[in-house]
Amino acid sequence: MTIANMKELIRNAVLGKKAVGAFNVGNMEMIIAAIKAAEDLNCPIIMQIAEKRLSHSPLELMGPMMVAAAKNAKVEIAVHFDHGTDIHKIKQALELGFTSAMFDGSHFPMQENIDRTKEVIHLASRYGAAVEGEIGIVGGSEGGNTEHAVSYTKPEDAVSFAAETGLDALAIAIGNAHGNYPVAPDLRFDILQETSMQIDTPLVLHGGTGLTASDFKKAISLGIRKVNIATSCYDSLTRSALGYFEHNQQPNYFGLNEAMIEGFYHKVKEHILIFNE
Repeated sequence: MTIANMKELIRNAVLGKKAVGAFNVGNMEMIIAAIKAAEDLNCPIIMQIAEKRLSHSPLELMGPMMVAAAKNAKVEIAVHFDHGTDIHKIKQALELGFTSAMFDGSHFPMQENIDRTKEVIHLASRYGAAVEGEIGIVGGSEGGNTEHAVSYTKPEDAVSFAAETGLDALAIAIGNAHGNYPVAPDLRFDILQETSMQIDTPLVLHGGTGLTASDFKKAISLGIRKVNIATSCYDSLTRSALGYFEHNQQPNYFGLNEAMIEGFYHKVKEHILIFNE
């Protein structure tokens, strides 16, 4: 199976009124687990890595593994660079064979976000790659760094942003946040619905960890076509690793390897099933 483009997978999700799962990975075990879950369910996914994770998972090491795994998978797998802010890193990912990239200019004034996003789109076009952008600010902490509050997306801004950039997917803020939610989020489905009704650009939901199955299903019914999952899978892997040490008197790397794969695999599989009901 050849490596897929995010745009193609999202287009299929639009036609099926479903959402494609986008799973952040940070090591070999996560890559193996994500691919295995996709293959076992015969369902395409997006495998991605966030720029802020590169201090722990260098792009020059992770990128080739992700691309090779996608190319050798039995189902379509897109390889995506998540939350890119440095155009040099985005270019590096595209050079390595990533088929899409997100430029996160949500902290810039609107016009600067538009201009910088268009610059990334121009760059990505040379590689045949798709581009995701973001307006509004998704709360929490992407990459475990600075916390920031939610700034809800204004539907009229989404209309302008989509029209001026022509990007392939748009992440919006409706009360969702990165990381684990300290309390249940109050999602503004009215903003999602209004935005979805006004633009044709497929919409993306970040901060999927901690949302309920009913939250996901409602968001998908209102136009979400890509859902990002990171922390939930990381936490599942960590719990599985801890359980391995607790139940083995003589632990070794190979047993730990299998435990990490198993923990990540089950959480990816769980989300794929929800997104494709």
